[in-house]
Amino acid sequence: MNNILIIDDDIHIGNVLEEMLTKEGYAVSRAYSGTEAILVLSHSKPDLVLLDLMLPGLSGEEVLPQIKGIPVIVISAKVDIDNKVDLLLGGAADYVTKPFNTKELLARIAVQFRNAVTSGTTSILKFNDITLDTDMHVVTIDGNEIKLTRTEYAILKLLIQNPTQVVTKTLLLERISEDTPDCTESSLKMHISNLRKKLREINEKDYIEAVWGIGFKMKAE
Repeated sequence: MNNILIIDDDIHIGNVLEEMLTKEGYAVSRAYSGTEAILVLSHSKPDLVLLDLMLPGLSGEEVLPQIKGIPVIVISAKVDIDNKVDLLLGGAADYVTKPFNTKELLARIAVQFRNAVTSGTTSILKFNDITLDTDMHVVTIDGNEIKLTRTEYAILKLLIQNPTQVVTKTLLLERISEDTPDCTESSLKMHISNLRKKLREINEKDYIEAVWGIGFKMKAE
């Protein structure tokens, strides 16, 4: 599930956007000022940002350069063409003028996600409602960040990269050894047990299953 961060101090517009995006199957998070947006982005990395320009605290123009590796669609009442050009050259992926047409905005959002997939540059791995950001080393479930150890993160990353395959214990140890030299055959079971427990605490789902005598795999719903 792709997560979209709405940065807009207008509660009504934000609510309209959130309702629209939720109906389309997106997860939504909110920030109501430029300062709050920077704080939110320091703890999580959404898949796309909808950014208003006229914000309390830091303005949208000040926030934009601080958003790295995430497509940003500016949504603003400013219609000056030079302003649009400056923002697009300054890093915005697209610019939509308020009041916006919902179908057009949804189409522009879909284009950004399609571009991310076809370019192959996305750093986001997903399995069901788990999102793993390989750039920021952040794991979230439905937007809730999961604090993992270095070893737990490496195990989960490898399993999500091979979601339909059983990953043997030998392969697990071999592939994660560069990142986690402290993980041994005797401690692997403990690391996976702790990882499963942390993931399960969010919504009581079990995401990893053991295949007796072979290894582990992501559990299909």
